[in-house]
Amino acid sequence: MRNLNLDQLQTLIAIGDLGTFAAAAQALHLAAPTVSLHIKELETRLDAALLVRGRRHAELTPAGRALVDEGRKLLLASDDLMELVKRRATGREGVVRVGMSAGVSTRLLPLMLETLISRSPGVEVRLEALGTGESIKRLQAGALEIGIVASPQAASAEVKMIPWRNDPMVAVLPSSWNPPERITPAWLASRRWASFAPATQMHGLISSWFAQAGQRPRPFLTMSYPGALISMAVASQSAALLPLEIVDEQQLPEHLVIRHLSPALMRPMAIAHRVTTHPNPAVESVLAVITEYGN
Repeated sequence: MRNLNLDQLQTLIAIGDLGTFAAAAQALHLAAPTVSLHIKELETRLDAALLVRGRRHAELTPAGRALVDEGRKLLLASDDLMELVKRRATGREGVVRVGMSAGVSTRLLPLMLETLISRSPGVEVRLEALGTGESIKRLQAGALEIGIVASPQAASAEVKMIPWRNDPMVAVLPSSWNPPERITPAWLASRRWASFAPATQMHGLISSWFAQAGQRPRPFLTMSYPGALISMAVASQSAALLPLEIVDEQQLPEHLVIRHLSPALMRPMAIAHRVTTHPNPAVESVLAVITEYGN
């Protein structure tokens, strides 16, 4: 047996609710012959009488009443399905997995999520704190849709890179060290300083900054998270080299000072996303919001 025709089902429900073919035709903006044809085809398809036709009124048979009662659920499910498809097609619903580097500002993150919720409340963002290398691997494997990663990265057929932010690096130091207005590699090389873990892009940036000035000092310690580096500076144990964007959001105690570096050192970041034949509207909506918070 062929599937039910939802238009014909809606016609039967209208007759059951309104009591006449004429009233149903008027409510559904259909011609009277079309209403009659809908019921005839529906009864033929089900091989059951659905209406008792009187001179002035049409009443549902027990079979017709059963079809109307359950048919309302079908029409409601159909409306829900159409709305779901529309939301998915316009990027207002879906799950998007995003890998975030530890160097991403915790001030920017809630702002981005707030903007996304206001525009696409049905889109769920699942965040994971991942290093750049791991984010790239997961993007290539299809386990992530978006990654905020260190830049530059090697070109890949599976992953597209979009420049996102280029933030200056600064030094956070105890004021008791009487630091100069600009921190040079030579000045810092003879003091204790903390860096990101060797596998990170920021560790490489800082090492290159020292090397270009002919300095090759070893860090006092290495850590994976900006907050831990700042904690060491708070305890006057070492200087912390961090992106200004991260330092600006911290409530630093009075005995710490922020100094720019000389020569300047920039931390570039990019948005990485999978290259797909058919773009996902939910992913596109998340990409649009993240892009807005670039510089």
